[in-house]
Amino acid sequence: LPQRLASLAASAQEETWQSRQQFQAQRQEMARLQEELSRARQDGERWASALQRAQREALEREATRGAEQARQQELIRDMKGRLLQLLREKDALWQKTEGIDTPVSSPVPRDPGLCARCHKDFRLLSRRYSCRLCQGKVCHTCSVDMGKHGRCCLICYQQRQPQAT
Repeated sequence: LPQRLASLAASAQEETWQSRQQFQAQRQEMARLQEELSRARQDGERWASALQRAQREALEREATRGAEQARQQELIRDMKGRLLQLLREKDALWQKTEGIDTPVSSPVPRDPGLCARCHKDFRLLSRRYSCRLCQGKVCHTCSVDMGKHGRCCLICYQQRQPQAT
């Protein structure tokens, strides 16, 4: 019996030692897991902070974009208003000038051998043209080719087509 008790005591000591070893290993594992949990919580807090910052920045960008879009819409509205105003002014000016198609005769020179505009002598190399609108005699420099309508003097051309000046 004493041998049996000694054997049981040795086996109990062995089990106790193994239990202590397992307990130590579990304690170390638990410490490692707590450390990982702590790091995971810190990472989670950093990610939550980064997410909040990103959401704040997104809201600020959205607000800025909304303000820019409103400013651009206002600018478009102003430009459309200005365009309508310019169209009204153009129509008013067109109505004022609608009846001004009658040509004003150019001053006819006293000497038929001179250009009515620059008073240059007509010679062999300077050709004389008759204005189709006022019938004045002008040189090549003082006349404009109107295509199939012939040539006319600069004064009549400018009166007929004011945008050409």
